Amino acid sequence: VAGVHRRIQAGSDQVDGSAAEMKYGLIAGNGRFPLLALENARRLGHEVVVLAIQEEASPEVERLAARCHWLSLGQLSRLIEILKEEGITEVVMAGQVKHAKIFSSIRPDWRLIKLLASLPSKNTDGLIGGVAKVLADEGIQLRDSTALLKPLLADCGAMTRRKPDAREEADIAYGRRVAAALAGFDVGQSVAICERACVALEAMEGTDALLRRAASLANGRPLTLVKVSNRRRHLLFDVPVAGLDTIAVMRETGTTAMAVDAGRTLLLDREEMLARADEAGIAVVGQAPDV
Repeated sequence: VAGVHRRIQAGSDQVDGSAAEMKYGLIAGNGRFPLLALENARRLGHEVVVLAIQEEASPEVERLAARCHWLSLGQLSRLIEILKEEGITEVVMAGQVKHAKIFSSIRPDWRLIKLLASLPSKNTDGLIGGVAKVLADEGIQLRDSTALLKPLLADCGAMTRRKPDAREEADIAYGRRVAAALAGFDVGQSVAICERACVALEAMEGTDALLRRAASLANGRPLTLVKVSNRRRHLLFDVPVAGLDTIAVMRETGTTAMAVDAGRTLLLDREEMLARADEAGIAVVGQAPDV
């Protein structure tokens, strides 16, 4: 996603071609998101410097980056040093950092220790919001993480051949109310619903583990997955993502439908993902996010 040539202006999504001469940074976590972003940036001719998180990022990012610097989760000072050495003033976060690793693997440097001590709560909003402020104080702006991947955002309405049936529609309506409340606490983004009952809530374990846990409780009854975005107005970080693995686990766990926030959820490998959903008879639908 780095290499963004958009100027983020109030109420504007217009492309500013002059920004193509600038250099951008991408903080890479795990998964396909950083790779797709880098591939798209390369197609558009942008120079991208990757700051790859050792505990998360794939070595493949090196092949697609103009330059790649590896650093650990807790090295906030080093992150800033690299960005300044590279002359980067705009940076994007792409890819997941598992919440559990933030608490179990992180070795914070002095700058991050100071930041953590100042946070009223150590959830994702608090932590990444704090990092964004530290970067801004150093003249570095965090930008929309989906800026170069707009075609992969979910549409409104059914995106698969099969639409949700009446049972699934009822589960989705109920699940969206529960998931919206969950996202408001910045705990997780997904819920598993069965017969208008919430079987499992997502926390640090991620969507795949959520579905497997829900299947162990549902006793063979079909599940519906509801995934929503945090109710913040920006998409700087923690963007909901679904992909090929999501469909594979849905098939494994008897999850027959998935509802996501349209325009705020990335569908990685979108065409193949939806084709596999069609093969499995899974309904995938985008709904206008509640604000």
